[in-house]
Amino acid sequence: MAVFFVLPVGAMLARGLAPDGQLDPGGLVEVLGRDRTGRVLWFTLWSAGLGTVLSLLLGLPVAHVLFRLAVPGARVLRALTLVPFVLPTVVVGAAFRALLGEGGLLAFLGWDGTPAAIVAALVFFNVSVVVRVVGGAWAGLDPRAEEAAAALGASPVRVLLTVTLPALRSALASAATVVFLFCSTAFGVVLTLGGLRYATVETEIYLLTRAFDLPAAACLSLVQVVTVVVLLALVGRLRGRGSGVVPVHRVPPRPRRARRGDVPALVVTGLVLVATALPIVGLAVASLQVRGSGRSRTTGRSTGLASRRPSTSPC
Repeated sequence: MAVFFVLPVGAMLARGLAPDGQLDPGGLVEVLGRDRTGRVLWFTLWSAGLGTVLSLLLGLPVAHVLFRLAVPGARVLRALTLVPFVLPTVVVGAAFRALLGEGGLLAFLGWDGTPAAIVAALVFFNVSVVVRVVGGAWAGLDPRAEEAAAALGASPVRVLLTVTLPALRSALASAATVVFLFCSTAFGVVLTLGGLRYATVETEIYLLTRAFDLPAAACLSLVQVVTVVVLLALVGRLRGRGSGVVPVHRVPPRPRRARRGDVPALVVTGLVLVATALPIVGLAVASLQVRGSGRSRTTGRSTGLASRRPSTSPC
């Protein structure tokens, strides 16, 4: 930790915050007071927050279906949901450009180059985190408390809100924190889809460093480090409290069959799986497409040059 984290980060901050060997607090205030810095901080906050909320809302039904219900091919579907997370962020950004850009499958939405494309890519990238973290905890919950609440007359929504979610509070806090950190530091996604117009703290640090504005880059890096430490301390506090509402089985319970009340979760799961496949398919299609007119012009030029070559040419 000292060699590979503290030393390089400390050297970077020292070079940016104290270029002449003396700390200048006024420089920090000046950087934080810039209009662009305020816009960057606000865009980072609301885009990461919205991406986290949408990831949780979409990931919870998928976690329920893939970890609590007896769904055919559940293991394969879990693996498919993990594919976006293992892709490099630049590839995710390129996939959404191919999907939403001119000639893409969803070009009619008009999202190319907008914050909606960035948030959609962040959700695409992080839903699998919620599914894995929350689903793993959900699979180990003892279902008897939920069954008892239902037998006493509680509706499925009431059981979810008063029994299941409190038991999953630790997993939800962990998933939300990790997703927020990933959303706020998704360098490749934001740089590819947002360019210079829409920048987060992560991409702004890169742009400032390229412009040799090291004090401003170090200031934003310090803000990012403090934010990460605060979030990790917060999730540690939430996880340490525990819920004590629903006990955990030592042996995970078997998945049950789907019921009529599971239809909304099944529909959401199907839509999420389709939405997960679309950017990857769009990128594959775009990478294999060849513009017909360009190909014709190239073929024509080649044919014309070949026809003018002497028959004795070694080519």
